[in-house]
Amino acid sequence: MCMRFLVAIFLLLTTACTTAQSNKAVLQYVVREPKIKSAHPPVIFLLHGFGANENDLFSFADQLPDKYLIISARAPYGHAAKGYAWYQYGMEGGKPIINAEQAEKSRMTILQFIDQMQELYHFDKQEIILCGFSQGAIMSYSVALTNPGKVKGIAVLSGRILDEVKPKIGPYKKSPSLRVFISHGARDPILNIRYAREAVVYLKTLGITPEYKEYDDVHTIDPEMQRDMIKWLERM
Repeated sequence: MCMRFLVAIFLLLTTACTTAQSNKAVLQYVVREPKIKSAHPPVIFLLHGFGANENDLFSFADQLPDKYLIISARAPYGHAAKGYAWYQYGMEGGKPIINAEQAEKSRMTILQFIDQMQELYHFDKQEIILCGFSQGAIMSYSVALTNPGKVKGIAVLSGRILDEVKPKIGPYKKSPSLRVFISHGARDPILNIRYAREAVVYLKTLGITPEYKEYDDVHTIDPEMQRDMIKWLERM
């Protein structure tokens, strides 16, 4: 009796959190199915920060709006024990110096991953949201701004727009329909608040007016940030 119960629990867990090992996707991932069933649900892709993994942002997946399919991806480059990165980076003179080749490969890999997931889960192609923290926020900018119409909106949590990506953004000025939520801690020691403020100014040159919020906090996602992001998602 006990063994049958354990098997049932195992099957339930493996159904709720499917990994890419079973379908040869370009990135490992976990999934929360939409709690409100539909043939073509809207989708949120969660992109974690440097040194984390697909389970990091997925820890609050159940608090996200019920209508969404939630897919949390693992970055392709290993970093430390059980940690991963979208690209390696270092600091020089207080400024982050990135591996631009890895960042570009990750941008293309995320685009391929989105297409693979659409074939597998049949979500609404017009209702794709990217939600990223730190390096995952940076990749959200990179993917959305260089592919007009691919993504409906991005939730940027403590990120920045890469200078290396800006030359690829030009065509986006023709269709400034992207919806953007930005949150950033005013005392962030990793990515200074100026990056968020500069992003707001830059986005406005593209015809995009983001919802922007600053918090008296460091490089983190605190409960207030999370609540504000969820409210923005509910309005999408």
